[in-house]
Amino acid sequence: MPIEWNEKEKVFHLSNGRVSYIIQLVLGKYPAHLYWGRQVKTRQSSSILAFKGRAFSPTTEPKDPKFSLDTLPQEYPAYGNGDFRSPAYQLRSADGSTITEFVYNSHEIFQGKRPLKGLPAAYIEDDSEADTLIITLVDSLLGVGMNLHYTIYRDLDVITRSVSFEHLGSREVELHKCMSMSVDFHQADWDWLHLHGTWSRERHIERSSLHHGIQTISSARGASSHQHNPFIALLSRNTDEEYGDVYGVSLVYSGNFQAAIEVDSFQTTRLSIGINPFDFTWLLKPGETFQTPEAIMVYSSDGLGGMSRTYHKLLRTRVCRGVYRDKTRPILINNWEATYFDFNEKKLKKIADAGNELGIELFVLDDGWFGRRDNDKSSLGDWVVNRKKLPNGLAGLADYIGKKRMQFGLWVEPEMVSPDSELYRRHPDWCLHVPGRRRTPSRNQLVLDLSRKEVCDYLIDTLSKVFKSAPISYVKWDMNRNMTEIGSAALPPERQRETVHRYMLGLYWILEKLTERFPTILYESCSGGGGRFDPGMLYYMPQTWTSDDTDAVERLKIQYGTSLIYPAITMGAHVSDVPNHQVGRTTPLLMRCHVAMAANLGFELNIDKLSEDDKTLVAAQIQQYHQIKDLVCFGDQFRLLSPFAGMDTAWMYVSPKQERAVVFYYKTLATPNPPFFRLKLRGLKREAMYKVNNDDKVFFGDELMQIGLTLPLIKKDYSSHLYQIEKVN
Repeated sequence: MPIEWNEKEKVFHLSNGRVSYIIQLVLGKYPAHLYWGRQVKTRQSSSILAFKGRAFSPTTEPKDPKFSLDTLPQEYPAYGNGDFRSPAYQLRSADGSTITEFVYNSHEIFQGKRPLKGLPAAYIEDDSEADTLIITLVDSLLGVGMNLHYTIYRDLDVITRSVSFEHLGSREVELHKCMSMSVDFHQADWDWLHLHGTWSRERHIERSSLHHGIQTISSARGASSHQHNPFIALLSRNTDEEYGDVYGVSLVYSGNFQAAIEVDSFQTTRLSIGINPFDFTWLLKPGETFQTPEAIMVYSSDGLGGMSRTYHKLLRTRVCRGVYRDKTRPILINNWEATYFDFNEKKLKKIADAGNELGIELFVLDDGWFGRRDNDKSSLGDWVVNRKKLPNGLAGLADYIGKKRMQFGLWVEPEMVSPDSELYRRHPDWCLHVPGRRRTPSRNQLVLDLSRKEVCDYLIDTLSKVFKSAPISYVKWDMNRNMTEIGSAALPPERQRETVHRYMLGLYWILEKLTERFPTILYESCSGGGGRFDPGMLYYMPQTWTSDDTDAVERLKIQYGTSLIYPAITMGAHVSDVPNHQVGRTTPLLMRCHVAMAANLGFELNIDKLSEDDKTLVAAQIQQYHQIKDLVCFGDQFRLLSPFAGMDTAWMYVSPKQERAVVFYYKTLATPNPPFFRLKLRGLKREAMYKVNNDDKVFFGDELMQIGLTLPLIKKDYSSHLYQIEKVN
């Protein structure tokens, strides 16, 4: 069994033949972290935990003056009883004290993995895929139990962790902090890496050396945010794409989060991730249970590329769900940048006609189809079709699209309400607000209070009617602002700081109900682009609009950074008009196509106005995408050249059996009289022979990887090349 319990040593060893995670119950009651990394066969508990007396470190156990929680590498540490580092949790008891002492009570080991109630999480389809350990700790004075959940996957180098608090006593307690995982490493000579950004510039890579003290990223915006992704990694100093140790942690959650690293004076490192404790409390009454979101932990000894491919496979096959999980996605045309709010049925039909002629498979109607929505100042919440724009309704337009043998998709933004709307006039208290305080609009809208059941019921009922009103096969679910004046008219004063998490539970409940009722719809998540690109949303919606920035050059960094965790099949990418609407740059149509073809290809421009030459190029690129999209969606990705390092970007996707591959190369700014350049590939079979672009020349795999693919001299800015590689028998 991949989880062993050594009764004599009090050691748990989680392993799958490639990765080990080892825990020891020190003195039979304190869960200590011994090891996480490449598979080991021994469990040297006594040598790993060699305690030394430290000045100013309190002696927790009087019989052992060398023992202190201040120097113990712990699995889920507290503050106040000897450990002065950042705690993983904090509870406040009825007497106002925050001192706790949770000690080992029992454990359970079983084959399989249980779902988390009300929360998205990685899953299994058969119990043989994973094994689970639950360690139960109890604070007898509080009467509260703490369950530490660990699951190790057998075929993936993944460990998931979460924590549940179960109130077994008689007096209320408050949770003030409850991280999903915490790990203490025995060293501090790491780099740390995270993804930062802002609207239209999401998930840029930042890497730096650790220093003493606390380094943290977080969101307090009511969403995982454009600014920071709920992911962080520790890297050995020499780590690159192919080599080095990487420890990545990602949170399956779409709300406020915090990821933190603390280096103490003894060169140990504490890594944690979970719900942001800022402005958070949770009142836990007797008989109630609180479940934290799940953290996905990935170890790779094969550098960042190895970590990424593990995350890609897990997210694609065991976080994403539904009929589209294992399907390539239709090529779409979205009318937004072509028309914005200024459209009618005739204009939409012309775009659809042009798209159909070029081989586009899905027409998506974006914002402006409902209420009196001629701009962004009204009608959110009034999900009734605007008959002035669409006299035949959604069904009439969808019928026309269907006769063109195209699917029909729709944009919605259900979590918001416009002050100028019938819904707001009927229910002004349904938005997040604090009585007596102003209500700060953003994009002329407020946020509905999804912590309230009646609001959730309204959205489920209203959207169900919309989705039934026409043959809708795709829904783009947008969310275009973050939270202010966070409060709920439905919660008592002592529960107001629960609002954001209750909002997320309400959103997940809505999405669960709608995806159950309409399982054949392809859902795409959006939050002003990539403001909520996280595993929690992918659990319900298997792809995300990567960014509102559709500029091909900017998208190189965005898609490269996103690929550190998320597979290409989860990324929406569109070819848009030039000059680009976000940065004003003009790039060739071919490069715009090649960038979008490295994800789920779509178009977002008035395709009817393209020149005949451009239409011919688009049609050819669509045909080429059909040849490679199974590789992009389901292949192993290898990042070859980083846009953060220079003017060249390259990545490739390789089929699972290494029989086919596709390589994308991009040059942003040309160099005068450039040198010849060879692009070294990865992921091929060394001894196999391959053709490139069906040329007569044949190359061994090791030639392409060690010597490289010779690229043509590039004399123009914004150039790109696509290479199809196929194994020769």
